[in-house]
Amino acid sequence: MTVLSVRNVYKSFSSTSLLGSNADKKRAVIDSSFALASGETLAIVGESGSGKSTLARLAMRLLRSDAGEVFWQGEEVSQLSTRVLRSRRHHIQMVFQDPFASLNPRMKIWESVGEGLRVHHRALSHAQRRERVAETLFLCGLDDSGMDRYPHQFSGGQRQRIGIARALIVEPKVLVLDEPVSALDVSVQAQILNLLNQLQKERGLSYLFISHDLSVVRHIADRVAVMFAGRIIETASAEALFRGCRHPYTQALLDARPIIHPNERLNAQPASTVDEGVALSGCPFQLRCAHVEPDCAHYQCLLNQDNVACLHPLATRRPQGYDE
Repeated sequence: MTVLSVRNVYKSFSSTSLLGSNADKKRAVIDSSFALASGETLAIVGESGSGKSTLARLAMRLLRSDAGEVFWQGEEVSQLSTRVLRSRRHHIQMVFQDPFASLNPRMKIWESVGEGLRVHHRALSHAQRRERVAETLFLCGLDDSGMDRYPHQFSGGQRQRIGIARALIVEPKVLVLDEPVSALDVSVQAQILNLLNQLQKERGLSYLFISHDLSVVRHIADRVAVMFAGRIIETASAEALFRGCRHPYTQALLDARPIIHPNERLNAQPASTVDEGVALSGCPFQLRCAHVEPDCAHYQCLLNQDNVACLHPLATRRPQGYDE
């Protein structure tokens, strides 16, 4: 069953010049589509500025797309009014990158976590809301002794658990996780990832996981969508992607990971001598690609039957004996 579907969405932002007039629009997301199944984790990866966080906000309807459609459990929500959309928000919730910035510093923890109950479960009494908050905090590895404390009195890992509890309190089917562990220490990252895996198994949650850290993605994702310059340029199961990706940009991301020994970079490509930018026509990656050919200048950058947007994809198999 598909719980979240995004079809051919576009989003651009206008910049303002020093004189106050609108300058050229920047296209942040271009003709992007994906579907998320029940109980599945789909990771969207890419470098900073690739459009992955904007795509996540379009999926949540925190941003309105210029074109395209967004479906929550089969219902098209792109054109719903704010009032109607609020009544559907319990279906999909978001966990933000910075747990401190996403919590109101003037609200006690139980108030922040229980805020969604005031919108979606208005019949609950004050005591019932506190009880639900305590239960949800316990589910996320926290006890109720800190319910009347403030965000600054908790560690970064504890604040992220609070952010997860706030998202879970309304019993969503989908969590959008925008770089949920990038602001945490490595040891705390592992704890939060293990918590997310446990919650998914217990509650059948679906995750849309936004990240630039491929080591984290490999640990948690079922499928991966790779974004570059606002486009999804490759999709595959996590196992297939790490075993042998097809797009040169995906390979560049893999080669950028920390490694134990330089000899592991068997597929590293030399840097392009051309300006390290984004092409305005044809394949957007052609200025940085070691496999560029003349026909790349006219390529429309559409996913083919192998779910890769490349005229000259890489070989599907790594050299024999390659071991990660």
